[in-house]
Amino acid sequence: MMHGLSRLGIAAAFFAWIAFAADAAHKTLAPDASATARRGTQLAESGHCDQALPVLTKSIGRLSDNDLKKTVGLDGIKCAMTMNQMDAAGDFIRILQHDFPKDPQVLYVATHVYSDLSVRASQALLYTAPGSYQVHELNAEALETQGKWDDAAVEYNQVLKQNPKLPGMHYRLGRIILSKPPTATSNEEARHEFQAELEIDPSNAGAEYVLGELARQDNNFPEAIEHFERSAKLDSTFADAWIGLGRSLISAGKIAEALAPLETAVKLQPRNATAHYHLGVVYQRTGRKEDAAREFALRKEISDQNRQSADDVHNGIVGPQPPEH
Repeated sequence: MMHGLSRLGIAAAFFAWIAFAADAAHKTLAPDASATARRGTQLAESGHCDQALPVLTKSIGRLSDNDLKKTVGLDGIKCAMTMNQMDAAGDFIRILQHDFPKDPQVLYVATHVYSDLSVRASQALLYTAPGSYQVHELNAEALETQGKWDDAAVEYNQVLKQNPKLPGMHYRLGRIILSKPPTATSNEEARHEFQAELEIDPSNAGAEYVLGELARQDNNFPEAIEHFERSAKLDSTFADAWIGLGRSLISAGKIAEALAPLETAVKLQPRNATAHYHLGVVYQRTGRKEDAAREFALRKEISDQNRQSADDVHNGIVGPQPPEH
């Protein structure tokens, strides 16, 4: 019995020693990791990025000091971008965004890094394949973001000349038509583009959705219902398609049938004020007054919060404005 206890005691002492040794090793490693990281930041901040980058890359995953980790990450990004090492820059950004997801400085730097990466990639595309349809497509996207609708349309049509069956191009041309000031023929021209898109890509839920909206605006509710149903079937997470389906069913007098799609929309987007409003309409018309009141209240609460958020963003950018006299 004593012999057994002695063995147990020896084993316990052995494992305790291992735990102590591991803890001691961790405590000795931590200062070394911090010292190495600080050496890396000093090299980076004195312009020796070629020497700093390997040190910073090795150090960042071993640090427990958040302030030092953030400094290492930011210096690592600067050096990686300076040395045109895009993969390394991306690695540093991913670590910082994971560990500091709401830090304004990290978000600001991430914005510039991804923007710079995009510019460099687009320049590489331009120099490598200047006559490719991808260059025209990239140029069209840039023009579209600037609101230069006609110029963007020219570029998208150039893409289609080179690659007539490329998915997405007719969809974008339809979107451009609807973005411009409306004319007597705008809707019909857009409809033609979205139908052409579906001939190339029958799985385009967005094209089906817009065709549904165009039909709904024309009070052609049977056609709208068909398009919205197909859109929701193609993409079951497309909340706007479910909302469009519910609204069209309500307008067509099919109140009970509108319940399921609108409940689906609310589950997909609990903060969508439009979905809550139309679900409230269905509840109200089917005699569920308490449920209707709840949905209308949610709609008002969400709308008020969205308005306040927009005001907060505006005030954060331009500052509070003095009252008008």
